[in-house]
This record gives sequence, structure tokens and C-alpha cells, in this order.
Amino acid sequence: MAALGWLTPRKRSATARSVLAGEAAAEAGLKSTQEAQEAHGARDRESAAGTADEAPDFPVAGDDRAAAFFDLDNTVMQGAAIFHLGRGLYKRKFFQRRELARFAWQQTWFRIAGVEDPAHMQDARESALSIVKGHRVSELMSIGEEVYDEYMADRIWPGTRALAQAHLDAGQQVWLVTAAPVETATIIARRLGLTGALGTVAESVDGVYTGRLVGEPLHGPAKAEAVRALAAAENFDLDRCAAYSDSHNDIPMLSLVGHPYAINPDAKLRKHARTLDWRLRDYRTGRKAAKVGIPAAAGVGALAGGTAAAVALHRRRR
Repeated sequence: MAALGWLTPRKRSATARSVLAGEAAAEAGLKSTQEAQEAHGARDRESAAGTADEAPDFPVAGDDRAAAFFDLDNTVMQGAAIFHLGRGLYKRKFFQRRELARFAWQQTWFRIAGVEDPAHMQDARESALSIVKGHRVSELMSIGEEVYDEYMADRIWPGTRALAQAHLDAGQQVWLVTAAPVETATIIARRLGLTGALGTVAESVDGVYTGRLVGEPLHGPAKAEAVRALAAAENFDLDRCAAYSDSHNDIPMLSLVGHPYAINPDAKLRKHARTLDWRLRDYRTGRKAAKVGIPAAAGVGALAGGTAAAVALHRRRR
């Protein structure tokens, strides 16, 4: 049982690490955006795919002190970015089936059991970081571009993308805020024509990953800290900003802004949003809405060939 110790919930304060992770994410996001602007002169925006099923009554055009913050997994994109990245890395023989099986099971546990406390999330992300330890950041960025085309481009929710485009058309900044690696998040943001991305920051020395995180994964309260830090740096008025997410774990971020939206919400977020009269958007249909998120974990497990237990548990829960 000792080998499964990482499955046991552990409660410990993550406030200081959340602040560190948030500030690191804001710094990394601003740096990558500034570098992109210097290199390209301007954003190369891809044309928006699809339209929302109803025209948003927000944002206010010309309000440059407002910005929009979008969660990524199951909000902007179907499934989890880190699963798609894992598929790409596995395909390129970065790690063995045993490593993928353990990583996939960790992620499946979070989604099926609903256990996503900071300690568990950090364990999972550190497992992923151990895979890229010793690799160059530039190498992962290059692979990330390929992975986007292979697995992610066709999984963008058209409705959510249209909401993001509305903020861009109003002259406002639009940022992804995600627990996914900041490098992966930055690629997705650029390919969607967004301003930038705040994501989990992996430590690197001389352009090589050390296998450690800066602070903790950008999850839950850490996302709110990242948005707060970015708002201070960019002089945003949070009461005039908007935030979008599918998960109750992002209630701290959603509560930080004046215009919170629940997108494809889980049950807890839907209940919370209705209680507070937050806006709701759901771009899923039928059973797909009930099961969203779980197939990604099961799919990676099947790819590994070693997560039969996870898939079986998923089937029992349906």
C-alpha cells in the first residue's frame, strides 16, 4: 500500500505556493507575450472557427481596462491539454508504457473520484515533469506545435472560441489560465490568436528542464493569484473583467472578476453559478455533456495498454 500513498488525500496549506505559482505564471505569460510581439510585430490571428449559439451581451467595446480569462480544459478545448501532450510525447518515445499508465491513472482518479486537492495535483504534474527532465525547452515547444495540429486543433469548442473572439474584437486582452504547462498553453493561445497564457511553470536552467515546478501547479487558488498578479501588471480593473471555466475548482478565479461565466459546467459549478446568478453556457449535448473529461483519461490509459482498471472503473460509473 505504501506504493499507492499518492492516492491518499493530504491536506496542507498551499497559500504561499499558490501565490508563488500565480506570480511565476503571470511573469512567464507576460514574458512570452512580449517576446512574441517583438519577434512577429503583431499577433497572427487564425480566423475564428464557428459561432456561438447566441450572441454575447458582453464585452463592452473599447474598455481596455477589461480583460477576459479562460480556463482551457473542457472550457476552450474538449478534454485535457496535458493528455494530448502526453499522447504526443509517448508517440515520440519520450517514455515507456509503465510511466504513461501511472500518469494516466493519476489523472483518471482526479476526474472520476473528484479529488483535485493541490497535493494530488502536484504529484501528478511532477510525474509529468519527470518525463521531460533533461530535455530542452525548445524541443518541447517544437513538439507542442505538432501536438496541437495532431490532437488539439479539432477539439476547440466553437462557442467558447466565439466568446473569446468577441473580447478580442472589443479591443481587450484574452488570456488562457490553466494548470497545463505554460509552454503548451502559450502555443494554444497563439494558435487561437489570443493575447497569451498563464500556466504551470516548470523550472529550467540554461534552457533545460530540471524536473521541478516553480511553486505548485496553476490550479484552484493559484489561478486566482495569477490573474490578480497579471491584472496588477497590466492595470486591469477586475470588476470589469470576465472569467470563464467549466470547473468548481476555478470558483476562486471566477469570483475575482465582475463577469463570471460557467462554461460546460460540472455539477458543483452549475449549482454555485445558479445560486449567484452567474451566466451559464453549455456547448455539449446529451450524454457527452455528462461524461466530458473522463474519455480523455481513459483514452490515454488505453494507449498505454496498462490502465484497464481505470477504464473499468469509468465504465462502472457510466
